[in-house]
Amino acid sequence: MMDSHTHTFRLPLAADLAWSGGLTALMVTAAGIGFHPPASFYALAVLLCLAIAVPVIRFWPAEQDFGWANRATLVRASLVILLISLAPFTSELGNWLWLYGSLCLLALILDGVDGAVARATRSTTAFGARFDMELDALFILGLCVAVLAQGKAGPWVLALGLMRYAFVIAGHWFRFMDRPLPDSFRRKTVCVWQIVTLMVAILPITPTGFATATLAIALLLLCYSFFTDLRWLYQTGRKT
Repeated sequence: MMDSHTHTFRLPLAADLAWSGGLTALMVTAAGIGFHPPASFYALAVLLCLAIAVPVIRFWPAEQDFGWANRATLVRASLVILLISLAPFTSELGNWLWLYGSLCLLALILDGVDGAVARATRSTTAFGARFDMELDALFILGLCVAVLAQGKAGPWVLALGLMRYAFVIAGHWFRFMDRPLPDSFRRKTVCVWQIVTLMVAILPITPTGFATATLAIALLLLCYSFFTDLRWLYQTGRKT
């Protein structure tokens, strides 16, 4: 007879962080062998690992299984850490830049995997959504650094990656901003446009003028999107 009790898979959070850290170390080591980056590359990778691991430890209940959707996000996080750590040195990658661009595309494709897994397993959580969103923001900032390192745009391109963090910081002073925003197709579209234009800009065949123009459009769209959200938050806050 079959056991009437349902046994669910549970892996300690420390184990999840350990295997994801090992995956990151493997990717970073492979990049180090192929590219021979400076020591700051490895230091940045370690800092990014800590920047991801510490909030996970703080906000995820240790006694609760991390879930397959969040594990999919951890896999993407390992790839994003590698890409961001290499971002300041992309001007020195040469032909390796094509591989870098391909890995960025893979990171973008994987962005949809965790959400699909969460829906399939009915394990959607606010933590998972925030984890995914913050990883997207970090990825965008890393791509901005890569574009700047290649001279495809001026320092203003960093605004594409920093605006999200400025919004979060401002929410600590302006209470009407510290409210959840409803899902928005417009916001998601602008986010994808940002990532795609940044990815195209870093490719060796992309002219500087074209990259600058498309990134300027991305920044205008982002400003419009943030203004729309701010107006909604302010008007909603006044009614409550």
